[in-house]
Amino acid sequence: MSELTARAQELDAADELAGTRKQFVLDDVVYLDGNSLGALPAAVPGRVDDVVRRQWGALRIRSWDESGWWTAPERIGDRIAPLVGAAAGQIVVGDSTSVNVFKALVGAVRLVSGTGRDEILVDATTFPTDGYIAESAARMTGCALRAVTPAEVPDALSGRTAAVLLNHVDYRTGRLHDLPSLTAAVHAAGAVAVWDLCHSAGALPVGLDEHGVDLAVGCTYKYLNGGPGSPAYLYVRRDLQDRFDSPLPGWNSHAEPFGMRPGYEPAAGALRGRVGTPDILSMLALEAALEVWDGVSIEAVRTKSLALTDFFLECVSAYVPEGRVESLTPLAHRERGSQVALRCDDAGDVMKRLIERGVVGDFRHPDVLRFGFTPLYVGFGDVERAARVLAETLGDLAG
Repeated sequence: MSELTARAQELDAADELAGTRKQFVLDDVVYLDGNSLGALPAAVPGRVDDVVRRQWGALRIRSWDESGWWTAPERIGDRIAPLVGAAAGQIVVGDSTSVNVFKALVGAVRLVSGTGRDEILVDATTFPTDGYIAESAARMTGCALRAVTPAEVPDALSGRTAAVLLNHVDYRTGRLHDLPSLTAAVHAAGAVAVWDLCHSAGALPVGLDEHGVDLAVGCTYKYLNGGPGSPAYLYVRRDLQDRFDSPLPGWNSHAEPFGMRPGYEPAAGALRGRVGTPDILSMLALEAALEVWDGVSIEAVRTKSLALTDFFLECVSAYVPEGRVESLTPLAHRERGSQVALRCDDAGDVMKRLIERGVVGDFRHPDVLRFGFTPLYVGFGDVERAARVLAETLGDLAG
């Protein structure tokens, strides 16, 4: 047994979150792709069966009231709230991340209407869809759009800036951006801060309320394990809710949804973020998935996440010949999310071979291997095995 294998066993034995692994449907594959799609929580299939057979099949339309379907978007939003550092009543679940980015960004510009602000700043390193949505939002609001890196934001801010859209964690590199200081800089300039939390929610503390974030969005199928295409969420800070003007007003966000009035009057609170009929099957699957967080603190998750990524980088350094891979993920804990991105020649072929050998990560064009670490079900033995198999794979290709 190698020294690193023995270390992994010791770390797993001392892991306070080790018991949560049994709440997921897993096999002997090392699954390091939870930053794209989280593993299936074991409680979800039974809950979905009940929703389909009893709630839909037997109760039918009565389930909107008797099974709580109608209040699901806010109820599940309140379940997510502690994981992103928000008090209840500020998050509504529904629609996709892209739709919520559009709602948030146009709503952000409308919050400062009449002030002469006519520019939106967008993270130049963002996931492509956020950029597409930002371009459309700029056209709709008559704003100019400027792409800047998060590090450039403080100097790019001006009296023209209406809103700034940023990613908390870079999806390619796993770099964690400084949400508190960037939010403060945006506010000092009189602009509105909109954060995309897709790669941080469920992996590390966010502190939306603590740091005064205005608006935020995120998906639920990564570290929140809600399932493929599970609904996203929208956070609207409480003191902004009565001024939040969604560009997608729907009957579900009407103050009197069943009044069927021709004129729109927005509901109070976070309900303004709703649009149409909730996606009940996916939404209630997500609600079941979130039960794995009962008794788990996001701080404990963050502690383990950093330990896992530290150990992975150590194992890669020990096993992989020097110069064969390059880490794009910062070493500093304050700058690291819950993934490690390695630049590697022939990365696409390398990842294909890793998956064939039971180590599942993913590939990002043109040369990046991404490994996501979900502390609720990834252990230190998984980490050591993944690095060892990576080294073996690279050795086979070199030979």
